[in-house]
Amino acid sequence: MEKRLHLNLLASRPPMAGGFQSSSKMKMGPGRKRDFTPLPWSHYFETMEDVEVENENGKDISFHLLACISLTSLNIFRLYCSGSHGPVLLLLHGGGHSALSWAVFTAVIYSRINCRVVAMDLRAHGDSKVKNPEDLSADTMAKDIGKVVEALYGDNPPPIMIIGHSMGGAIAVHTAAANHIPSLLGLCVIDVVEGTAMDALNSMQNFLRSRPKTFKSLENAIEWSVKSGQIRNIESARVSMGGQVKKCEESTSSPAVSNSIEGIIEEEEEEEVEEESNKKRMKEDDQEVLSVLVFVLLVYCVCVYIYCICMCVGEGLHNTF
Repeated sequence: MEKRLHLNLLASRPPMAGGFQSSSKMKMGPGRKRDFTPLPWSHYFETMEDVEVENENGKDISFHLLACISLTSLNIFRLYCSGSHGPVLLLLHGGGHSALSWAVFTAVIYSRINCRVVAMDLRAHGDSKVKNPEDLSADTMAKDIGKVVEALYGDNPPPIMIIGHSMGGAIAVHTAAANHIPSLLGLCVIDVVEGTAMDALNSMQNFLRSRPKTFKSLENAIEWSVKSGQIRNIESARVSMGGQVKKCEESTSSPAVSNSIEGIIEEEEEEEVEEESNKKRMKEDDQEVLSVLVFVLLVYCVCVYIYCICMCVGEGLHNTF
């Protein structure tokens, strides 16, 4: 009964005039060049905060805003938040991604229901900083979730629903099973098979290393993420890719890496040009076929007309004789 009452708190917001509009209109069409410029997190979330939590040495849990953080020896987790009332939707991203992967989703869901949204950069991802980034065990990551919730809400947290994608879904399951969040309202896992996802946690670093090491620019990284198929939604790539790359002080890219990235992009561009060329050729062919059909039909009509005239003339001559 208590959970049903909490679920009723997810009241719908009044519909927005003209429906939901994202911050960038992604109108596409033949011959239209796609826009790969980055989009700011502030178009999708209200605040960005860092939470400092207990580390392995047992330091007391404390909370700091982004501008106040100066200690790097502690576990610090980056959060993106929206809303101040209602149940909390705690969003956990997949392996190799970041909290910004939930940006487009947050803008949509927050416009439709009364809730609070908290998207978290898991350890070794995004802008979170931990003492031991190599430790990606399910137990450690689940404890991270519990400690962040405790740092945010203390001993009396509001109703919380965890939504996890892929690796985040597996961590959500372990967080719930270990009862790290006593006010847990519900659990939603997306695109995750528990056994497979947990087995993959140990090889997560190999997954991260399989991607290109450097990019010429953030725009280049966004373009690569879309054209390589890593991120299908262009708007999501434009806002989230910034959470997956770090700015290098010096260019350390090797010719092989640079060439491989450029090769993917150039190959995609060639395919697009070829596709447009094929469409144009097909259109021209269709027009030629249509012209031939019209010509044949016209000739047929002329022949029928001539035949009718000949028949009429023939009948007239027959009647005369």
